[in-house]
Amino acid sequence: MAPFETLIWTITIIFVLECIRCCIACGRAEYRIGDECCPMCSPGNHVHKHCTEFTSTSCVPCVDSTFLDEPNGLIKCKVCINCDPGLALKVKQPCTPSSDTVCETLEGFYCLDPTKDGCRAAQRHSSCKPGQYISHTGTTSTDTVCAVCPGKTYSDGSLTSCQPHTECEFLEIEPGTPWSDSECGVSSLPTAGIIAGVLIGVLFFLTIAGVCLFMRRRKMVRTRHNLGPQIPTQASPDLEIPMLSGGNDSSPHHSQ
Repeated sequence: MAPFETLIWTITIIFVLECIRCCIACGRAEYRIGDECCPMCSPGNHVHKHCTEFTSTSCVPCVDSTFLDEPNGLIKCKVCINCDPGLALKVKQPCTPSSDTVCETLEGFYCLDPTKDGCRAAQRHSSCKPGQYISHTGTTSTDTVCAVCPGKTYSDGSLTSCQPHTECEFLEIEPGTPWSDSECGVSSLPTAGIIAGVLIGVLFFLTIAGVCLFMRRRKMVRTRHNLGPQIPTQASPDLEIPMLSGGNDSSPHHSQ
């Protein structure tokens, strides 16, 4: 029985030692591979050959748009993210062997799936409808916030504040709505007023001219009346007109 008991104890001790060995954790900068705790590769590198009882871990750099950003025991690097413009993304920071690509949103989009430093998915900012104004402009992380225009104001949806309706001075063709301004026109009243003013001016001028002409003619008539008619004087029949003396005297001469 002694040899058998010795064998049992030997097997038990070996089993316990193996269990203890398996339960002992590797260091923080090590990784387990089989029974060995191998040193990890630094960020930007991956395992080329695992360590053995006699050799350390063999590491090589990440290449071809791959990376590893932590100490590791991996045999392959991770593939860098592609910032796809079709997903409204663009490159913020390019990929390096020790860091992944960082993406950001295109102009006019906001992030739906943010990461530590960037974004994985984006969506276009909402557009405000006619009758609404942009209360808060969209950013890379938030959507646009719209609000309804109050009374007597309007917006086509692209304004950051509602504009007051135009107050028509003469004629309002179309009243203002929450999405459009008032439409004003030229009233016929000012035109009629202008025409009436012109006519009144012409009539006034003609009246003054007529009065002046009337007064002038009246003055001329009075002047003629005061002077009286000019009647030529006729010669009296009893008045003898002396004859002019000529060469021959026709009057009788008395002889002496």
